[in-house]
Amino acid sequence: MVSVGCLWATPLFAAFAIVGTAEVRLAFAQEADNDVVPENEAPPAEEAALPAADAPAENDDAQAATAIEPPKSYLAWLYESLGVLYSVIFLFLSFALVAVFVMNVLTARREYLLPSQLIDGFEAHINAKRFQEAYELAKSDDSFLGKVLSAGLARISSGYPQAIEAMQEVGEEENMRLDHRLSYLALIGTISPMFGLLGTVDGMVQAFAVIARSTVTPKPAELAQGIMTALVTTLVGLWLAIPAIVAFNILRNRISRLVLEVGIVSENLMSRFQRPS
Repeated sequence: MVSVGCLWATPLFAAFAIVGTAEVRLAFAQEADNDVVPENEAPPAEEAALPAADAPAENDDAQAATAIEPPKSYLAWLYESLGVLYSVIFLFLSFALVAVFVMNVLTARREYLLPSQLIDGFEAHINAKRFQEAYELAKSDDSFLGKVLSAGLARISSGYPQAIEAMQEVGEEENMRLDHRLSYLALIGTISPMFGLLGTVDGMVQAFAVIARSTVTPKPAELAQGIMTALVTTLVGLWLAIPAIVAFNILRNRISRLVLEVGIVSENLMSRFQRPS
């Protein structure tokens, strides 16, 4: 009996051993499967939440980078670049340039220096030997020629050479007055680029002061104001200087030609008082 029971129990024990071993292997396989995350499986909820949290920040940066600053007007840009001091200086020079230019243009007219009406009336009085009327006509005329002729007639009683000398003195005085008025154009043309050079040096000093005060490498935007001041002041100074110098030379040549013509016309009119030698 014992031997028969042992023979019967042996296969049963082997069967339980095989089943238990299979269950253990299955358990280990499930644990290994849990540790390995498939490639197409979604990341954990905590990891997936991080990109979602960073998404608004990335969107804000993208919007800030793509945001376009509204364009400024040219005058506003010039004022911002020049600053208050240089804006006032160049505005004053601009208004002075326009005023002096208009004043000299009106002065450099032929009718202002040599009015044809005066020439015809003075000649008519001299031919008719109405010397007092000729003197009063020249005296009442405020032109260059009128002052020269009145000075000559006032001294004609002393002799023709003395009358010519008096005319030359008045002519030189009036010519100097015209030159002084015209010289303001040359002055503006000279000092405008000097103020531009001053602004250039000032702007570069501002830019290097930013570098000196900064403990790290400054950004280009921090240096832009000083560099803009340096360049724009030079630009505006040249804008004023170039037309001022051109206008000065053109008007100077025209006034010199008219002054020479005044001398020729006045001597021709007064030559009738010259006694033949």
